[in-house]
Amino acid sequence: MINQKLMVSGADYFADTYEINPYYTQSAIDIEKAKAEHALILDCFREAGIELVKVDPPKDCQDGVYTANWALVKDGVAVLARLPEARRAEEAVACKYLQEQDIKVVQVPDNYLYSGQGDSLRCGKYLIGGRGYRSDPEAQQFAAETLGLELVQVHAKPQLNSDGSPHINPYTNHADSFWYDLDLAVSVIDEQTIAYCPGALDEESNRKLEDLHDLDKIIVDYDECTKGFANNLVSTGKHVIMSNKAPKLQAELEKRGLICLTPDVTELKKGGGYIRCVSLWLS
Repeated sequence: MINQKLMVSGADYFADTYEINPYYTQSAIDIEKAKAEHALILDCFREAGIELVKVDPPKDCQDGVYTANWALVKDGVAVLARLPEARRAEEAVACKYLQEQDIKVVQVPDNYLYSGQGDSLRCGKYLIGGRGYRSDPEAQQFAAETLGLELVQVHAKPQLNSDGSPHINPYTNHADSFWYDLDLAVSVIDEQTIAYCPGALDEESNRKLEDLHDLDKIIVDYDECTKGFANNLVSTGKHVIMSNKAPKLQAELEKRGLICLTPDVTELKKGGGYIRCVSLWLS
């Protein structure tokens, strides 16, 4: 079983002060609605039998609700994230909370960017890692080696300007993508199964995933991935807490005997995050 224990915070400081990904350009955020959505997601986690470690959101951190980006954790060891400057204040708070859970915290060396669980997906012996937007390849390799996992390095397609050049986000000064974190393009259903959207990844990355012959693979519809955030889900291997706007993926999962819980999420999506983003897998 996976995702049996999750660290979650709250949407108290959720805002759109810094548009650090393409989604922050949508309509204004309704903070009370965001809080209600977050509470509903937590209720679904509890219904799925998940143990929650509830911590206070970092004060005045607009993205502090997205705990998935704080680290990657396995067997009592956490590789701490190295976040964009606009989110840097979250790092010390995340470190404190993890240590309070008796988790050993390891820092990524040489100040490489690393987006934690948002960009690093554990599936059995594999670490499927994103690169090029919020995580450097060296950081992914360090995380894989530290946690004893086999790295499968992939790359999502970039966001392009009208002239075809890569769009550089003014708040991060890095290339941007509508799949800036890999958990928007790929999800882990159990220790032998992934779901992913081929249209979100470059050709080489698709070949790498296709070559993982010991994993079962579910192909996710492009529209459900982009409009419904279909891949940004939490699965225990029995229950899947997922988008209510991804009927094709939901039907496939239910056909496999999984129980799907589908809260309605609109406000948290405006920050480029969804159900997976608000939870950090501890064990």
